[in-house]
Formats: sequence, C-alpha cells, structure tokens
Amino acid sequence: MPQALEQLRVEVEACRGCTLWQGRANLVFGVGNPQARVLVVGEAPGAEEDAQGEPFVGRSGKLLTEMFAHAGLAREDVYIANILKCRPPGNRNPLPEEIQACTPWLREQTRIINPEFIVTVGNFATQFILKTDLGVTKLRGRVHEAGRFKVYPVFHPAYALRNRNTVLPQLEEDFRTLGQLLNAKGA
Repeated sequence: MPQALEQLRVEVEACRGCTLWQGRANLVFGVGNPQARVLVVGEAPGAEEDAQGEPFVGRSGKLLTEMFAHAGLAREDVYIANILKCRPPGNRNPLPEEIQACTPWLREQTRIINPEFIVTVGNFATQFILKTDLGVTKLRGRVHEAGRFKVYPVFHPAYALRNRNTVLPQLEEDFRTLGQLLNAKGA
C-alpha cells in the first residue's frame, strides 16, 4: 500500500467521529490497486466484511469479482471501498452523522487513488456520490459526472443474487459496457 494510503488507514483506524468504531471487529478501509482506473464504492461493511476487514468478501463480493471479468478486469485491477469504514449494527442503513463523520475518509481515498471511473454499487452509494434522490434503476448503464470523475452506477450484487433472472443479466451487461468504456480510453 502506498505511503499516503497507509497513513490514511492509520488515521481512519484511530477515528472516533461516530460510535460505529465501538462495535467493529475490524476496520474495513479498502483494498486493491492504489493506481486503479476504477474505484468501486459500496455502502458499508456487512458481517463478513467486518470479520475479515475487507470490502465485498461474502456472496456479493464473489459475484462482484465475477462481474469484473465482464469488464476485462480482475479484482486486483480495481480499488474497492465503502462510504462507511465500520459496520452499522444489524446492517442497518448508515445514519446522517455516520456519513458525515466517514465521508472525508472516502474523499481522501478517492483523491489519492485518482480513478478515472467511480463505480457506485447499489442505491445508497449511487445516491450519495451523485447527490440525487434517483435510484440506481434509473441511473445504471450510463456515465454520470461528479466533479472531475466519471460515475458509473450498477446494481448491488446482493440485489442481483435475489433477482437472478432479471437483474443479473443487467449487471453483466453493465460491466461489459464498463469494459468498453475503459477500452475506448486506451486501457
């Protein structure tokens, strides 16, 4: 991990900006290629992520890793992070004060990594990054702008797992399109 990300990780480990740190098993800072062209952003760690200290490691993470192949990517090619770095109890939605406390860390990760694309996974991450009330269903499959970043919303893999016949093919198509977008820019 480059020095800037390692230093940030140390700072996040010491964060007491909200109460979530008290219940975490592990900090879920983020993993992957620190020079990635693609930053994948989810909502918050779940139980398996909290146990392992890594984002997207459960069933959803396995499917997400499979989806990367549709874009011509491997998990090692991207950087994966969440809006929150600690698991909310019972996987509840993040509270406004938790988001406010944690998002400076994600902003700094994004600044250090400086990706070309931010892939937002699911409604929560999409609505937060794009500052919109529209859901991922209306926004997926197209590139949106957020500052200097290209934002590409996709369905959450957990949603695709629950809706294999309808959502999974759309998720696969969205990742194929992401691969085309990356290749068009000279991957």
